[in-house]
Amino acid sequence: MKKINAKAFRYHETQPFSIADTPTIIDPFYTDEADQSRQLDELAERMDQAQNRMHADEHYGLLVVFQAMDAAGKDSTIRRIFKGVNPSRFQIAPFKKPDESDLKHDFLWRFWQELPERGNIGVFNRSYYEEVLALRVHPERLQEQSIPKNLVPANKKTLWEQRFGDIVHFEDYLFRNGFPIVKFYLHVAKEEQGKRLIARLEDTEKQWKLSPNDLEEREFWPEYMKAYEDTIRATATEQNPWYVIPSDDRVNQQLIISHILTEILESLPVHFPQTDDKEAQKLIKQIKKQDGVK
Repeated sequence: MKKINAKAFRYHETQPFSIADTPTIIDPFYTDEADQSRQLDELAERMDQAQNRMHADEHYGLLVVFQAMDAAGKDSTIRRIFKGVNPSRFQIAPFKKPDESDLKHDFLWRFWQELPERGNIGVFNRSYYEEVLALRVHPERLQEQSIPKNLVPANKKTLWEQRFGDIVHFEDYLFRNGFPIVKFYLHVAKEEQGKRLIARLEDTEKQWKLSPNDLEEREFWPEYMKAYEDTIRATATEQNPWYVIPSDDRVNQQLIISHILTEILESLPVHFPQTDDKEAQKLIKQIKKQDGVK
């Protein structure tokens, strides 16, 4: 079985990203579902151990960003790959359209509120990248943000370039403060997405997940692909790269993401605090004395 090479999915400034040249499906890294489950369980155990070290060290935190078109598998992937992580050290924030309170602030404000603490893993299910994806496809929504007209560039290309810069600076700031960011784009083919949407509509327990508005957004598929391509090219840096994951095969998708996250967590320069065995033995005697044990 071929070993997963994280670098094959990693994009940064010296490795330009192209939608047309990036596959949505590749050869599997598993033999069957039992093999996939075994691999994921092993990775989950390693991830939990690495996160325990990060939590005990109290210097680093990790932010994981998931972006994708509908039905690419964000929810199921997050649920599966993080199931072994201590829930008290893991937080997830799903982001939908900004509400009235959000729109009274700058576009990054609501995301600041959900950043993880040191020692914790934070997951953004969609993120501040919607501000250069959904708004790029629907620029009329910018009016809702009440930005002073004299500060909005007449050339929209300039506006998006400014926002790309704001995002890169935001991520650089977090990185320099001990919060590296792992960004995943789940790359699914339009035809595969269509099959999954139909499957939802054929399942009475999942029909609620789909609305007419979701299908209206599918009409803008080429625009979204262009927006993703430009966004990844502009914001994939050496220290905060993008990982583009072939996602037509959900099983493979989960294995690749879990492998990448485990490697990143294990690479952090964190350690359990040094302990004094003599002090530990002293405390053991104290506990036994409290319990009346000789």
